Amino acid sequence: MRLRIVVAALVISTLPLCAQKAQKSASAGGAQESPTPSAPEPPGRVTEVATGLEHPWGIAFLPDGRMLVTERPGRLRIVGRDGRLSAPLTGVPKVYARGQGGLLDVALDPQFAQNRTIYLSYAEPGEDDSVAGTAVARAVLGASGLENVKVIYQQQPKVRRGGHYGSRIVFRRDGTMFITQGDRMDYREQAQELDSLLGKVVRINRDGSIPKDNPFVGRKGVRPEIWSYGHRNVQSAVLHPDTGQLWTVEHGARGGDELNQPEAGKNYGWPVITYGRDYSGMKIGEGTAKAGMEQPVYYWDPVIAPSGMVAYTGDKYPGWKGSIFIGSLTPGALVRLTLQNGRVTKEERYGGALNERIRDVEQGPDGLIYVITDSPRGRVLRLEPK
Repeated sequence: MRLRIVVAALVISTLPLCAQKAQKSASAGGAQESPTPSAPEPPGRVTEVATGLEHPWGIAFLPDGRMLVTERPGRLRIVGRDGRLSAPLTGVPKVYARGQGGLLDVALDPQFAQNRTIYLSYAEPGEDDSVAGTAVARAVLGASGLENVKVIYQQQPKVRRGGHYGSRIVFRRDGTMFITQGDRMDYREQAQELDSLLGKVVRINRDGSIPKDNPFVGRKGVRPEIWSYGHRNVQSAVLHPDTGQLWTVEHGARGGDELNQPEAGKNYGWPVITYGRDYSGMKIGEGTAKAGMEQPVYYWDPVIAPSGMVAYTGDKYPGWKGSIFIGSLTPGALVRLTLQNGRVTKEERYGGALNERIRDVEQGPDGLIYVITDSPRGRVLRLEPK
């Protein structure tokens, strides 16, 4: 099973904290606000593993230590243990590579060692390329490309504009899969509409069928794929290794990035409630709280622009086991959250050599943390303790 680590700050808890303030108390709406800690140089060493990737988006380790890396324009490559890039693998589905769209996440099947199956999330174009939506395909990883490619999920409706596709793939312990998505920007009201898949976290079986215990199965006029709703744009997700619960971080607008723990059938508020404002400065929705809508566990204002997430289970970094790491696109950093009883007890960030657009974070088979940087010449970086 693939473990995802979110990196927004890289911190070794045995080292002195850098201008770490006490966590802010719950806001008027009930959620805990980030104290916006500083982001100094990371402890240890940041080593470049590979370079020359065009806007890499997702990373997954193969059992032999090589990496699958997606590039948003629509390429999937293998990065060797020596950092060499393979030629683009054949068989990748056609993607809508405009705006924020393109080839997004990659994940290994829980039984990859037996079936060689992988999953890709991507922006899928409509028949005339004027519309697009998030999709997931499964395929068998062959010697030089993908085989037996099958689309198992398609977001409906497909709409115009090139943003807010999500998307991360996370496997539950029962073998079903969560797919995180976005509201597709101009269609944010549909995040509250249960006949639409925009602004939803969905749960499906690995063959694309619907689990019988999904919360809305059997309800007339409601999409049975839906797990939770009222989400803006979820680009960070991980299954907690101890509890088995899904954790996500989604983009807010101008402020209001949210750490959530999406539960079956629950409404997470967007765009009715939010801790952010529109980019114009105007108010969004009705405020920060409303009956029947969930509060985030934690929120950021100013934002971290989250992407990628992992729960660290290794022992290479003292004090890190059990921490959640999140990638920050803006201002660019690695973020570490310490959790206790479902709440954030500490946030730490590291910039310096990591002061780039961190798009994804992963834990390698060696127990070290790897990140990818989102740029025209994106890199794979490894974080090595002192």
